Amino acid sequence: MSDLIKLLPNHIANQIAAGEVVQRPASAVKELIENSIDAGATAIDLIVKDGGKTLIQVIDNGCGMSENDARMSFERHATSKIATADDLFHLQTKGFRGEALASVAAIAHVELKTKLHAEELGTQICVEGSKIKSQEPVQANNGTSISVKNLFYNIPARRNFLGSNITEYKHVLNEFLRVALVHPEVHFTFHNNGDEIYNLPPAGLRQRIVHAFGKNYNSRLVPVQETTDIFSVTGFIVKPEFARSSRDQMYLFVNNRFFKDKYLNHAIQSAFEGMISSKKYPAYFLYFTVPTTSIDVNVHPTKTEIKFENNKEIYAILRSAVKQAIGQYNISPSIDFDLEQTFDTPSPKLGEIVAAPTVKVDPNFNPFNTTAKPSSGGGSSFQGGQNSAVQPNPSDWESYYHNIKNTSESESEESPVLENILIPSKIDNEFQSTTKAPYQIHTKYILTTIKNGFILIDQFRAHARILYNQLLQDWESSTRKTQQLLFPEEFEISASDFVFLHEISEDLTTIGFDFEWVDGKKMLIKGAPAELSGYNLKGIIEDIAAAYKSSEQKNDISITDLVLKSIASSSAIKGGTKLGLEQMQHIVDELFACENYLVSPHGKPVMITYNLEDIQKKFN
Repeated sequence: MSDLIKLLPNHIANQIAAGEVVQRPASAVKELIENSIDAGATAIDLIVKDGGKTLIQVIDNGCGMSENDARMSFERHATSKIATADDLFHLQTKGFRGEALASVAAIAHVELKTKLHAEELGTQICVEGSKIKSQEPVQANNGTSISVKNLFYNIPARRNFLGSNITEYKHVLNEFLRVALVHPEVHFTFHNNGDEIYNLPPAGLRQRIVHAFGKNYNSRLVPVQETTDIFSVTGFIVKPEFARSSRDQMYLFVNNRFFKDKYLNHAIQSAFEGMISSKKYPAYFLYFTVPTTSIDVNVHPTKTEIKFENNKEIYAILRSAVKQAIGQYNISPSIDFDLEQTFDTPSPKLGEIVAAPTVKVDPNFNPFNTTAKPSSGGGSSFQGGQNSAVQPNPSDWESYYHNIKNTSESESEESPVLENILIPSKIDNEFQSTTKAPYQIHTKYILTTIKNGFILIDQFRAHARILYNQLLQDWESSTRKTQQLLFPEEFEISASDFVFLHEISEDLTTIGFDFEWVDGKKMLIKGAPAELSGYNLKGIIEDIAAAYKSSEQKNDISITDLVLKSIASSSAIKGGTKLGLEQMQHIVDELFACENYLVSPHGKPVMITYNLEDIQKKFN
């Protein structure tokens, strides 16, 4: 039998290795920018076209490379960052594997220009598919410029699996921000298809966050600071009222390196428990400093996952630090001592004269006498022994609750009683409310009976479904009309949302928005669809941008649908709102009249059904 195992040719091995390192254009951006940081650059320019599929260019003013180093940088496993295996546990740099340039060059056309500060001439190298086409001395600026063109040109199957230009741009933007946020001392610029997206001058950490996400963040940030023997954490959390509907602003860094960790994310979210909705996510920018010997950054090819030696201790300290920051800056709910507190006491009978209370004392009562009974007129009910309280006479209870019974009958519409909730209905339709009064639980859920048990309804999701169906029906039955605003609204759009809103400008105009761009980053809304009269237009635009940004398949998105869902969600009755009987009954009736009443406009379950058989099993 002939031998089957053979060595792969170098170009195939390089392409396989490149697939592990460079998964999409954003991967190449990350590797190139991190190399610039390791080179000591104080200014870095990122230029991309078509989401990085056509061009990625990174220009820095770092230390540059010699002619020999420039040639060696394209060899696999060639690095200046480590020399021994022990160096892996004392890493102070970002790139260290020596595969970044070799991997990128294996699947793209790469042009490198680099020059040492002390030299007069630099070096230019052109590489195509791991093959060096030319190398020559050239005039160049101090530092390094790398252009990556036609990514995956020699692996068409891999290129076909890339997302749309806007999708790839989103990933490039994320990688850019992850590096820019951890190096506020570096001047970053970012250009996409010829447009300047970011120009971030050197600044402090707070200023860098504000420059990246908008000036509104200056008042939203709450500092976090904690130092222990295990690790130290500094940075900012965003106030709970500005929690987001997506996880796009949850940033964790360790030793100047971005990483992801669901366990530590949970620690932060638990610190916000009770202050933000379960449908929202906190935003934060937290920076850890940990001894290099207590972490392992080499557990994932993209270096976004890190193993901590003291994971549980870090979890507890981090949660405590965030809770302390929330309390220290007075952004957590507090008790209102000025609020008038009243007690529900039974009202007197009609015409009844209320007598002043009197105090009766039995002078013969001995608390140490366990055999004697208190006199009938005694005011104390204490007895020793096992029965420590005298049971009241049943007739006394009856008279005491006489007024409550009369009062509850007249106020039953405001305060529905729970005792008959589980009585099954005679209505044939299982998913239809009975005539029994619904009941609100924790000002968040509505409980009402059905034929074979009862259902628990999320009032926010139910109301959002009702509003969405009504809006959709009105939208489809009317012609599109733009209502001009008496006072046009102008607001700033963050750089990360700017490109996405530009992408759907025609769609926004089609559904009735009349707007223009002012100074490049501000949106001036002069008119809006007539159905949006009275709504928060800025919030709707931000919701549209967030939903569009978080979606991978842009072609399947209906901007109209995003608008209607945003209106329904922003207008629906929120959890924590106390409802009267008529309001609850209206929600229940309208919900069951809707199509798709089992799910919210965003596909979340609206209700949970409990049948009598399951309930009975709980008592067996």
